[in-house]
Amino acid sequence: MPNASPEGPAVTGQAIQEPTLDEQIAAYQREYGDLDPQVEKVVSALGRLNRRMNVAYGRQVATLGISNAEWEVLKTLVLAGTPYRMGPGELAKRLGLTPAAMTHRIDRMASEGLVTRDRDENNRVRVIVELTDEGRTKWLEAMRMASDFEGDLLQDLSADERGVLGELLIRVLRRVEHTQPDAGGRLTDLD
Repeated sequence: MPNASPEGPAVTGQAIQEPTLDEQIAAYQREYGDLDPQVEKVVSALGRLNRRMNVAYGRQVATLGISNAEWEVLKTLVLAGTPYRMGPGELAKRLGLTPAAMTHRIDRMASEGLVTRDRDENNRVRVIVELTDEGRTKWLEAMRMASDFEGDLLQDLSADERGVLGELLIRVLRRVEHTQPDAGGRLTDLD
């Protein structure tokens, strides 16, 4: 049985249980009376879902011997389309990283055989990062694992509910993108 502490959430063994959303919202309302509980429930649920999904994806790609950071680069190169090539500056911008952090990430990935880094034959000053066969294989396996996880995640929703949820989330995303157009990257590097 969890041990309740007056200072915080219940403790089970080593893990600290997060308050339920209802408990969290009640605490927020107690401290900030103008809180809209419906808005807070949606936003808090999305935040928790995002955090837990990132942990799950991180565990999955770790079984492939890559990190979330490396997965992001693989994904960005695939999204660029064949021949899966980009300059490091463009990769850094798309991932919201500094050039130094991007260089560090590319160095690591090149040593692991996931990408190559070569001079552009048409412009010897420009460097091109390209996905290798090994990198594409890792990307495909990560996609298979993610697809299985995501299907399981949404199994309790009907096709119609999935469609409605998708459209609603896209509307919220568009609002954020409109009001915070520069928020696609990070405030600090994760590497």
